[in-house]
Amino acid sequence: MSDAETTLDQSKLIDHLLNKMHLKNDAALSRLLDVAPPVISKVRHHRLLVGASLTIRIMEKCDLTLAEVKSFLEPVAA
Repeated sequence: MSDAETTLDQSKLIDHLLNKMHLKNDAALSRLLDVAPPVISKVRHHRLLVGASLTIRIMEKCDLTLAEVKSFLEPVAA
């Protein structure tokens, strides 16, 4: 698959975290993860990839394994 045919649906990860942690919105998630609200917005709108430091914060604060986080970050056919 070429890059044009694949996409990462990071918004599913954000939605999963909101549901799992019983949070109302992206701003609440940014406070939980101790990141600026624009970081969550950029991740949701595919302008920023989830990097190592954010992955670690998600794992620590939301009690997820690396495999669980990575499952949301797998390329999917567009």
